[in-house]
This record gives sequence, C-alpha cells and structure tokens, in this order.
Amino acid sequence: MTEPDRPRRSGLRGFGHDGPSPWTDLDRPPLDAAVLRHDLLLPGGLWTALDVVEETGSTNSDLTARARDGAAEGAVLIAERQNAGRGRLDRRWSAPARSGLFLSLLLRPTVPRERLGWLPILVGVSAAATLHRVAGVEVGLKWPNDLQVEHAGEERKIGGILTELTGEAVVAGLGLNVSLREEELPVPTATSLALVGAEVTDRTTLLRALLREFAELYGEWQGAAGDPQTSGLLAAYTRRCTTLGRQVVVQLPGERELRGEAVALDADGRLVVRGVDGARQSVGAGDVVHLRPQPRTG
Repeated sequence: MTEPDRPRRSGLRGFGHDGPSPWTDLDRPPLDAAVLRHDLLLPGGLWTALDVVEETGSTNSDLTARARDGAAEGAVLIAERQNAGRGRLDRRWSAPARSGLFLSLLLRPTVPRERLGWLPILVGVSAAATLHRVAGVEVGLKWPNDLQVEHAGEERKIGGILTELTGEAVVAGLGLNVSLREEELPVPTATSLALVGAEVTDRTTLLRALLREFAELYGEWQGAAGDPQTSGLLAAYTRRCTTLGRQVVVQLPGERELRGEAVALDADGRLVVRGVDGARQSVGAGDVVHLRPQPRTG
C-alpha cells in the first residue's frame, strides 16, 4: 500500500514557505488586520479603509499623499515598524518592529477651520480614555501633543501626536509605546505600557478600542461644529491635562522663551500662559517644559 499523496501546502509562512518568519519575537505578534477590518469598517461608520504595512518611513507622509490624491475620510494606515517617523518640529524617531502602535488617520472635518487646533487634543483624549478603560493605565496629556504616565515616581512620555493639514484634509498621527523594554527606550524620559504594568498590551485589542473611542468623540465634536465646550472636549481634556496649573517654560520660534503659569486653553486650543508680569499670552506652538515646584524655605 502506497502512502497517500500529501496535500500541497499553501505557501504561507509556517505552511511550507522556506523563508524566514516575518516575526520571531513571541511577545510581539503582528496586528490582525482582518479582525480590525471586520470590526471597524462598518456601513455608515467613520472608518472606510484600514491598511497594515510591514514597514514604512512615516504613516503621516504616506497618508498625506493619499489625501492629496482624493482618498476618502476615514482611511487608517498602520505600520508594524516606522523607520523615519516624524514628530513635532520634524524630529525623527524609530522603534523596534511591533513594539507599539504607529498609525495615521485621514480626516475631512466640516467644522470651522479655526477649530482644527482641537484635533490633536481630541486624539489625545481618545487615547487617554481608551488606555484607562481597557488597560487600566492613567494617562496625562501634556500640551500640545504628548501622552504621559507615571513611571518610578516621575512623568514619562508614552506616546505622541502629530496632526498635519493638507488642503481640506487633516492627517492625524499617533505613536504609542506598547512593549518597549527598558533597554529599548529611546530616551530616559520615555516608557511603555508594558513597563508601567498595563493590564492589556495586545495591540489589536488596544487599536480596535482606540479607533472606536475616537470615532464616537469625533462625531460628537463634529456635531457641535467643533465647539470644545458644547461637545465636552474642553472639560475632558482639562481633567487629564498635566500642563494646566503648572509653572512652565515655553520655547517659542525664533529662540524666544516664555515663562509663567499655564492657566487655560483658549477657544482655538492654544495654551494661555500668565507671564511673570501678569499678562496673558496665547501660544499656538512651542516646546513646553514643566518646571518642578520650588522648595519652600524658611
């Protein structure tokens, strides 16, 4: 009796493919794009396309190009690894493959243009709310675009946001450190969900929850014509903002510096700083440094 013919293998990795596995770190499995599409690309919903790429330079750059070509609102682009990610002031960064969430969203908001400054704040509130609800992590928001958590008794950055205007569209990028180990941190002031003991670090679960949260809050914000008070965005941000009420130094363009207390956000999402002379100034862009309280004497 001869041995029956074996079924032909599919050619997928792990099923007869001779090439290397696309991922070898068992703590960092790839995102499940099929599950994400099934759960998020719903009729009448915000999300209209979702792509996961193995590697790219910058998801913001890639999605900006699609926006210029007329891509519809609701496109989501996620990279398992970015090798030329961009932050504010065109700063570059990279991270190990599948160690975080690196994504961009294509939005075409219908709110007044002067209220678009609230979009990075909306992304931050959505991320903070998601991480609190799903991962049990308290996240603070440092104006204008940093996500912070407490690590070893100090504030550390766990993620960042970059929004870019292209025509009538906005591309909103988010980078979130999920499984970075201590020796992989880019700077000593960074951390990750794994390092702060998050209850959930599965990236597919986190991303699905984040996109659902953002879609709901974005709908409320658009429904209120971008008004931060009517939509509840201002109150939600104020509760989580680590900058308000602090003594700060704001590094302004042209090597200028503003010192004072961060007291509020204005109607356009700009930071209001009360200077040492008591005058208030709204800041739309700049690097903010939180100053530690001065020790009491006497």
